[in-house]
Amino acid sequence: MAGPGRRHAKWCRDLRRGRRARHHRAGQDRRPHRRRREPSGGHQQRAPPAAGHEGRSHRVRQAREEARMTSLANPRVAVVGAGIVGTSIALALRKRGADVTLVDRGEPGHGCSFGNSGAISPGSVAPLAMPGVLASVPGMLLDEESPLYLPLRYLPQALPWLLRFVASAQPRRVEAAARKLAAIHTGAIEAHEAMTRELGVPELFLRRGHLHLYPDAHYLGKDAAGWRMREEYGFHVERLDRAGILALEPNVCDRYQLGMYLADHATILNPFRYVQAMARAFTGAGGRFELGKVSALQQENGAWALKGSGSGPGTFDHVVVAAGAWSKQLLSPLGIQLALESQRGYHLQFIGGRETVSRTVVLADRKVFVTPMEDGLRVGGTVEIGGLSAPPDARRAALLGRIARDTFRGLDALSTREWMGHRPCMPDSVPVVGAAPGSKNLWIATGHGHLGLTDSLNTAQHIASAIFGEVPAHAAAGAQLAGA
Repeated sequence: MAGPGRRHAKWCRDLRRGRRARHHRAGQDRRPHRRRREPSGGHQQRAPPAAGHEGRSHRVRQAREEARMTSLANPRVAVVGAGIVGTSIALALRKRGADVTLVDRGEPGHGCSFGNSGAISPGSVAPLAMPGVLASVPGMLLDEESPLYLPLRYLPQALPWLLRFVASAQPRRVEAAARKLAAIHTGAIEAHEAMTRELGVPELFLRRGHLHLYPDAHYLGKDAAGWRMREEYGFHVERLDRAGILALEPNVCDRYQLGMYLADHATILNPFRYVQAMARAFTGAGGRFELGKVSALQQENGAWALKGSGSGPGTFDHVVVAAGAWSKQLLSPLGIQLALESQRGYHLQFIGGRETVSRTVVLADRKVFVTPMEDGLRVGGTVEIGGLSAPPDARRAALLGRIARDTFRGLDALSTREWMGHRPCMPDSVPVVGAAPGSKNLWIATGHGHLGLTDSLNTAQHIASAIFGEVPAHAAAGAQLAGA
């Protein structure tokens, strides 16, 4: 069987042959026709000029119009960033007929998507900044084991984002953010289930709900506002006592006495393999993947060019920036300032131990997700606002290991591997999805935080629909547009 490269080369040859045939026929169609002799007294219509200056001008205008119509029907699009969001966008555009190039400095899915906890969580409508968050700021700065941690060394750089974060915790802003998040989450479960089937990997989709655990009613009360929001947006929540917890997850330790169960949520059992399957479908359908770092975007004669290592020649009608936490660096030189920060996430993967839990389990008091993966047990979560350049803090991963071993029996003998990735986070937790202001045919899809997997397919559909003119450029699931 031919590999993606050969299929892609054959697709290109077929495409060129098709274009030559269309151009040949178009040339025949433009030949001047003989005028029919009209009966005496009949009306005769002058034939259009076929030679000379007027004829050439006519042909030039016609050629330009044909090129414009081809560009509208089959636009050339570059998607920068091959994580779950960018790869989903590239696939959605290619399926609609766009000529798409997906560019990343690493292989698809090797960035933030590699370490995702796999949760598909449409009920996550409560933003990270909730009323009362100001009281937690001292702990963020001083407690190295805080679920939300901002190292003092990074405070000067993070201060503008932190001020916006605190301001976004005002009740009216929280309500607005929840509306936008609920809109972009709509139908996520069904979309991912259908996608896994389409890609031939249905075994990656686990629909067994999410179980959130609390030590007691005091800890549950701290999250009461978030649970009210879920119920307001139509999510059914079942409150469980200790017996109810053990009926679902018998390996949970005695620390956890209360549970909140969302039965209609789901999990992807290997996010990296999911993105890789999408990328294969994309290249198999004629899409191109280019390995290289894009350092700048430049407009040339109304088209877009990518500058950087590995960026091949050529221009594009549209560019989609889906570069995660690095999107800010690409957009800033164009005058587009995003209040975007890296939400550094960690996970510790136990090699084995998958049977420890049977679904996504959230240790809510510690903001830790425990998920069964194809190749073991993944323990991830917590948030560190520490920038893009600092090395991983091994203490954060070690903390996850201690929490997991304290909560579940049978993990002490298992080996582990650590991971840290950069999740792009906006102060109000609402992703930036839509047309870039002041830059024609430039699109933004970033800022999804820990919900990149959940919202990837819906983001892709909205970007693709906007590029093809099916929805207004700024109508993107009610999500916040660029310019924050």
